[in-house]
Amino acid sequence: MQLKGKTALITGASSGIGEATARHLAKAGAHVVLAARRKERLARLAKRIQDETDVQVLTVATDVTKREQMEALVRQAEEELGSVDILVNNAGVMLLSFLEKDKVDEWEQMVDVNIKGVLFGLHAVLPGMLKRRDGHIINISSVAGHEVFPSSSVYSATKYAVRALSMGMEKELARSGVRVTNISPGAVATELTHHITDTDVTDRFAKQSLTPLESEDIARSIVYAVTQPENVNVNEVIVRPTNRRS
Repeated sequence: MQLKGKTALITGASSGIGEATARHLAKAGAHVVLAARRKERLARLAKRIQDETDVQVLTVATDVTKREQMEALVRQAEEELGSVDILVNNAGVMLLSFLEKDKVDEWEQMVDVNIKGVLFGLHAVLPGMLKRRDGHIINISSVAGHEVFPSSSVYSATKYAVRALSMGMEKELARSGVRVTNISPGAVATELTHHITDTDVTDRFAKQSLTPLESEDIARSIVYAVTQPENVNVNEVIVRPTNRRS
């Protein structure tokens, strides 16, 4: 119960890494605010957390690309739970495609969710954290924010941007009491790949033999970062699969 009395807000909480992170943070004692667009999934997750723990759970249907919705989300969390001590900027989309396919709408969607969504989360929580001189912001980047591969050009650009934001935040907030951690997962078994529309990319994925990580693997790294002593800031964690089959 290392996080007892803390409140964690997780975007993209309806599935994958966000869902697993919410459950792990709740088991560590944190009250959790679940934000995503899919209300039904949030309700199911809230019930599961309430069955497994005694923490408070708040669900708020939220589109992270809408600044006013992120502001309203944080206001509601502060009104009902007192503060937002941990923000997990997890919402993201991975619409891989080859540039020649010219999927401009998908490029724009990735910029809106993966970059602007992170900025709107920062904008909404930072004033309160600075006032309290306490808080922890977790940004979910990707190994694709360290390496670019064919079809990842735009996606990688957005995840490089998340890393750059994290590095800048670390420096600017170093003496403020607000800690920042950038988490870069490798391949994880989530819904992200289900939304890829470029069939050349999906065919390529189908031929790969990589054994991906599970969402819980990333959730544990997040819990590790946010449960360190106050004098410790875990700036970056890269989590990759070993590709070793059991």
